[in-house]
Amino acid sequence: MPPSIIVVGLGSGGEDQLTLGILKSLEAARLRYCRTAEHPAVADLARRGIAFEPFDALYEQSDSFEQVYEDIAETLLARAAEHPEDTVVYAVPGHPMVAERTVQLLRERAGTRGVSLRILGGESFLDQAFVRLGFDPIEGFQLLDAASLKREHLRPSLHTVIGQVYDGYTASDVKLTLMGVYPDDHEIVVGQALGVAGEERIARIPLHDLDRQESYGNLMLVYVPASDDTSLQRHSFERLHEIVSILRSPEGCPWDREQTHQSIRRNFIEETYEAIEALDLDDPDGMKEEFGDVLLQILLHSQMEEETGAFDVFDVLAELNDKLIFRHPHVFGTHDADNAEEALRNWEAMKAEEKRLKGRPERISLLDGIPKDLPALPRAHKIQKKASGVGFDWPDLDGVWDKIAEELDELRAAVREEPAERQREELGDLLFAVINASRFIGADPEEALAGTNRKFAARFGYIEERLRISGRKFDETDLLEMEEWWQQAKHTDL
Repeated sequence: MPPSIIVVGLGSGGEDQLTLGILKSLEAARLRYCRTAEHPAVADLARRGIAFEPFDALYEQSDSFEQVYEDIAETLLARAAEHPEDTVVYAVPGHPMVAERTVQLLRERAGTRGVSLRILGGESFLDQAFVRLGFDPIEGFQLLDAASLKREHLRPSLHTVIGQVYDGYTASDVKLTLMGVYPDDHEIVVGQALGVAGEERIARIPLHDLDRQESYGNLMLVYVPASDDTSLQRHSFERLHEIVSILRSPEGCPWDREQTHQSIRRNFIEETYEAIEALDLDDPDGMKEEFGDVLLQILLHSQMEEETGAFDVFDVLAELNDKLIFRHPHVFGTHDADNAEEALRNWEAMKAEEKRLKGRPERISLLDGIPKDLPALPRAHKIQKKASGVGFDWPDLDGVWDKIAEELDELRAAVREEPAERQREELGDLLFAVINASRFIGADPEEALAGTNRKFAARFGYIEERLRISGRKFDETDLLEMEEWWQQAKHTDL
């Protein structure tokens, strides 16, 4: 017979929760192991003469829970191989298939190691949770692991049970994660040893007290009842999608219902520039608001397409997720990238491959991929970068300086002798040449000009302030005095 392991569930309480089949398997076994001796059934079974070799010592020796589970699984597989004539019985708290990583590892590895694996269910701590906490999981329920809890897991509309709150550190992490969604004083339920006579403790506490309890352990859980309070969903993308769909519905806002892609196209551009301004001002509150306004534009346009059946915003998210993973093979794949330049090359290569796989037509011109509605300054910068990428460029800055001087002379001549249309053309040529200089020195021309705009506005504001202090207006001063104030502003780092 091949080596074999039987996994049994000890339930969430004492021996009275054990099935008759599990009790018989334990009585017949010679090699018995348990993940932890800190369980009521282990003590009860000891009085029957059924002893276990526990793995509690591994928790003290290892740096992580995952390493503990790895060591337990490997030890059990090794014991089974060493004693093929005996069945190894491994007992775990609750049900073997509920929050038991060691059992998952055994299921993954037993077959490839030639070990027969049998799992006998037991009463899960969830059975007691449903009874003792008084909720029906059919209403909507999720079970989460305290050790890997993330804010995106939390859905206030569902009954939520968080298991394996082993200690105060874990409780603190759970508290901080919950506070990302719930108010600090939101009432939660802490359950300890549910269903165990004399040990059960159920307490309703404010969330901020979760890491201030007297004791913790492997039989402790946190329960957050389901709520239909929409304020708890304010961090949810799903809630935002719901709000936008309501606004566009027949019962929604008349203005929102009338909008089309074209009617709010300009709004998208304006909101984007306002977000950029918040970035330039390094204004976190402004960023938070303006990023939301940009996101709203995306939601509105996506909602319009959802109403036609073309796609919805979740398809947009799926497309973006796929793109980010595909274009970062050095993160999610087998490619390497030791610096930003290599990462960018990977991105461009995978971008081209992505278009090929999607069957998109080849571009006739290298410049076809640059958006035609991009503002002229960044569009010129992108055009030059594309041309430079295939070698159409000056070898160094000397050629750029010569070109700027040439275009400046031509602009001067056009202003003296040519009509307005020709002057405008020469001005464009000069600006295009100056953008080449920005590219050679590694400065984004849009950012450079935006910085100069802010600097000019601050210094001009200084002149206005001086006039206000002296009780005068612009028509009561002259250029000489304003220049003097300008220099003062310049020397005060404005």
